[in-house]
Amino acid sequence: MFSSGMDYGRESGGAAATGLIPTRFVWPHGGRSVYLCGSFTGWSVHYPMTPVEGCPTVFQTICSLPPGYHQYKFIVDGEWRHDEHQPFVSGNYGTVNTVLLVTESGYVPGVPSQMVHSNSNMDVDNEAFQRVVRVSDGTSHEALPRVSQSDLEVSRHHIAVFLSTHRAYELLPESGKVIALDVDLPVKQAFHILHEQAISMAPLWDSCKGQFVGVLSALDFILIIRELSSHGSNLTEEELETHTISAWKDAKLYLGRQIEGNGRAITKRLIHAGPDENLKDVALKILQNNVATVPIIHTSSGDGLVPQLLHVASLSGVLKCIFRYFQHSSGSLPILQLPICAVRLGTWVPRSGDQNQRPLAMLRPSASLGSALNLLVQAQVSSIPIVDDNDSLIDIYSRSDITALAKDEAYSHINLEQISIHQALQLGQDPFSPFGLSNQRCHVCLRSDPLHKVMEQLVKPGVRRLIIVEAGSKRVEGIITLSDVFRFLLG
Repeated sequence: MFSSGMDYGRESGGAAATGLIPTRFVWPHGGRSVYLCGSFTGWSVHYPMTPVEGCPTVFQTICSLPPGYHQYKFIVDGEWRHDEHQPFVSGNYGTVNTVLLVTESGYVPGVPSQMVHSNSNMDVDNEAFQRVVRVSDGTSHEALPRVSQSDLEVSRHHIAVFLSTHRAYELLPESGKVIALDVDLPVKQAFHILHEQAISMAPLWDSCKGQFVGVLSALDFILIIRELSSHGSNLTEEELETHTISAWKDAKLYLGRQIEGNGRAITKRLIHAGPDENLKDVALKILQNNVATVPIIHTSSGDGLVPQLLHVASLSGVLKCIFRYFQHSSGSLPILQLPICAVRLGTWVPRSGDQNQRPLAMLRPSASLGSALNLLVQAQVSSIPIVDDNDSLIDIYSRSDITALAKDEAYSHINLEQISIHQALQLGQDPFSPFGLSNQRCHVCLRSDPLHKVMEQLVKPGVRRLIIVEAGSKRVEGIITLSDVFRFLLG
């Protein structure tokens, strides 16, 4: 049933002399134990594959193969599996093998309409070969599948119809709590509340006005700490105690130079939604106003009734509704099967010679905390990948990490230019956990991952973005946020 062949082995020391090419095989779909088997092993030897550091669902191994076509398969937890996202061949007895073309140069021989191997009767899926992956020296070059305009329009239409016919009420959990802060609360106390409750923002209540007037977010604390730091070498607890949230919000208007011609500060209105608004309007409010969340507030028409804060909506919650609704009818959203590299979601590391693409902000762990905070504000990003000298992912610093400075009142004895990002991240970590890639903090994907797999990760609690890494090296290739996904889905 399977093709016969030599066992070329995984020894790469004499690869150049024998004409063999080191070829990396990757299984990115998880499992407890994964093995590789193929025509190059005579289908008798099973090579163990090892998890990629920092990517526990990605397994890899390297074999030295001669140029040409090879068939292979994975054994995942005892079951034979083929990679559905790579070219494959099907046999008369239902056998499906993945096919790989190994080439030692840019030359690719013509693909025959049929490939006949000894002891094999299989037809090549010609359409799949349009997506053939050429591997040489461990580097893959993928011919991207074309994005069908009709598939794109159909998928966006179905999503738009769903979002327009479902209400914000559906975002409310069966149980939970919503935290709001009074505007007369001292900034220091608010700082500690966000840290202790593990939240990055909270709506603000003005008891004098009897209404919700805004939100306090991690970005506010970044601006506060930068402002206070500019007046002295160290932050002091007393300086934070002198500022109420209300006083800070007034000062922020002037710090942002949001002044009209007559000298009056421009008061920003609170971006919120009602429970009867549809999910599309909720998502658009978040995107168009460049905010992370919108409070869901129920306001009664009667006089003297206090507005009720029901929920704080985010794109994650909306995406969870989409995912739950379409999980058994994914065929109605054909674009979800496309790899993210084909639709170019998110922000990617610019290719050589690309002058128009926005650069991806990254920092070394030795960079100062002050430089990280400046970059978050100036580049208007919510997170920064922390990489080593090879641009391989180590960790990530996000706006919400600023609340870690409330732990043990660290803000009272640090200097933003003297503390490194490495040290700042350790403030919020378990002292017994080693510094490095944290599975709870860093969530990654591969450029070959289909959009539906990316969405699966983004609907998990606490996941707001995915770092696109190269399998094996963990070199950062880009970053995808919830906002990126919705801008693509809504067009």
